[in-house]
Amino acid sequence: MRRYLAVGLDCYLCLVTCGLLARPHVDTAGVSEIVGLLLGPTLAFSFLNQVVLTAIAGGGAGKLIMGIRVIRLPDAGRPGSWQLVRRWLYGLCRLPLQPWYALRSFLAGPGVLPLSAFWSSGYDDPVGLRQVRHSDLTTHRSAAADHR
Repeated sequence: MRRYLAVGLDCYLCLVTCGLLARPHVDTAGVSEIVGLLLGPTLAFSFLNQVVLTAIAGGGAGKLIMGIRVIRLPDAGRPGSWQLVRRWLYGLCRLPLQPWYALRSFLAGPGVLPLSAFWSSGYDDPVGLRQVRHSDLTTHRSAAADHR
């Protein structure tokens, strides 16, 4: 549940920030200009939040608020820049289409593809990263230091 709230916070902060940036220009712009005014800052803010802030602080704004950190598997270290960029692109391209794939599979009837083929368990990550609670991460790190 905490992970979903973090994603919701990330989306909310991104859209509110971009809306506030585009608000002064909406009255004088056409429809195509409004789309550009919203799409450009949304992608830029998303990149800054999901890649740059995660590389610096261990998580995006929503994850930091909810006490979640993004780690690299199997050593629980900080993720690399390329891993974060690939994860961001994966989130932009595949994740928004999951409800559509699930609905299409459901409407096609049984025997086509199970819903689990499209809905991830929440722990799967194509680039080898995982989201964990900050308290669990500090406990793990202290236990690993004591074990050495």
